[in-house]
Amino acid sequence: MGARGELYTTQVVLENRSYFFNVKENRNGDIFLQIVESKTRVGEDYDRRAIIVFSDDMKKFFSGLDSSLSFIEKEKKERAKIASERKAAKALAEGKKIYKKRSTEQNNKTKDVKKTSKVHVVSKRTKTNEETY
Repeated sequence: MGARGELYTTQVVLENRSYFFNVKENRNGDIFLQIVESKTRVGEDYDRRAIIVFSDDMKKFFSGLDSSLSFIEKEKKERAKIASERKAAKALAEGKKIYKKRSTEQNNKTKDVKKTSKVHVVSKRTKTNEETY
């Protein structure tokens, strides 16, 4: 066991803050996750905040976190869709041409073809046609 009951720790470093994910064990033998945010302030001081999640509560904690992340992804997609619709409406009002991205179905069709700088010809012959030649 490490210092102060640490079993495992990992760090995520961002621009002006770091996150530490520490798995610890207390004196009673309970295992818990401590999440610490360390943020730089003016000068060389650090502002530290921590939350603790005990192992009994982790499933509920992570299900709440997972549902929040799902909501964020859904909201992000909706906002991107609204922004593209606004951009298309603005371009239409100005008389500009509108270009749309290919749908995933179209991308899947071209996925089988290897793309290089050369032109590739894909044969439409079937095995029955090849046997007759």
